[in-house]
Amino acid sequence: MSRISKRTWFTFFALAAVMLLLSGCSSATTPVSMDQLAHGNFWQRNVVYYFSLTLETFADWFGGEYGISILLMVIIVRTLILPLTLKQYRSSKAMQALQPELAKIKEKNKDNPQKQQEETMKLFQQHKVNPLAGCLPLLVQMPIFIALYNSIYMNENIREHTFLWLELGQKDPYYVLPVLAAITTFVQSKMMQSQQKAMPMMQGIMMIFPVLIFVMALSFPAALPLYWIFSNIYTIVQNYFLYVRTSSKGKESVPAK
Repeated sequence: MSRISKRTWFTFFALAAVMLLLSGCSSATTPVSMDQLAHGNFWQRNVVYYFSLTLETFADWFGGEYGISILLMVIIVRTLILPLTLKQYRSSKAMQALQPELAKIKEKNKDNPQKQQEETMKLFQQHKVNPLAGCLPLLVQMPIFIALYNSIYMNENIREHTFLWLELGQKDPYYVLPVLAAITTFVQSKMMQSQQKAMPMMQGIMMIFPVLIFVMALSFPAALPLYWIFSNIYTIVQNYFLYVRTSSKGKESVPAK
């Protein structure tokens, strides 16, 4: 398995692990009050509580509208971790720029794996590229997203709130949110695929997630797929400026830092 495909599988399993963790936490968790969160386990009282408190504050600002509170929370959190996303983007572009050289090294040393690895590492050092730089931001983001996810799911006030046609604590009776969550996940996956031509394995793997999101959204309270949709829309806008607009202007790959 090549170095690139290892990174691809690492990303897939990392994302799958987050999905399973969130699913597992949600299925075993019942809504709790802010006071219960404040006196809960270490994760609840030191992390989830403060995310929930922020959601409550935003809801107060907008007349108790938790749907708007979730949207504002997503925008703030995603903007705060934007530097990590940009780092991941630079790493991805730098790795893509090195693909022709990596292919030459692989072909030249196909009978000598050790030499192939040495030449590959030398190439990375020469261009100051860290092959793991694209994965590390994902690991850093995981606790943030899990905390935000749990703060939405566990908040009893959100569970009892009505937003648009939705009861945020109940499944969407018309299946609009699961469909929108799957569609927006598909769109952002396609946008990334257009920049991942050198990694065909990633293209197949990324297509799995819209299906996973749809299936999970069918059984989760409406607040969660609403969160996914808001987050996906943010990502789509972000990817437009990072990938689509940049490509249309014919800019060169951004070097990794």
